[in-house]
Amino acid sequence: MVFLSVMRQVGFRFTGTHRGPDKFWRRRRFFKMTAHFVGRKRNCFRIAIKYVHRAMVFATKDRKLRKETVRDLWETRLEGACMEHNFTRKLLMDSLSRHNVLLNRKSLSNLAIWEPRTFQSLMNIAWVTAAQERIRGADGLGPAPKNVFVPQIEDEVD
Repeated sequence: MVFLSVMRQVGFRFTGTHRGPDKFWRRRRFFKMTAHFVGRKRNCFRIAIKYVHRAMVFATKDRKLRKETVRDLWETRLEGACMEHNFTRKLLMDSLSRHNVLLNRKSLSNLAIWEPRTFQSLMNIAWVTAAQERIRGADGLGPAPKNVFVPQIEDEVD
């Protein structure tokens, strides 16, 4: 390599113009983000950069959609669990909120899947609350669940 001046040679050797180890770590950061890609998108740096930026754009756009999808999943799971106990999801949520059991959709759907006995107890609490307070939609609840004590509410007669 021929340099026409001393300053050009100094510029390449002693200043911060060389990439050095930073180049390795910069590339590694991108390659870690492309680890699940297939083909040259994963291995070639120039192509990997394009697809990482593209993936980040999609992740930004789909963030709101993912929240809606997960919420729909929780509601579907909760609806199925309530159908097993001859209940509706709306009646369950209303009854539990009136009884000051403040559990959200995610917690209730997780309980329905992983803790069926706990969910059964919550269903019993909701049934009693709906029967006592005569919540709209509680007309066709049917008989009381087994081992559930339902105190009778006497109508006040003047």
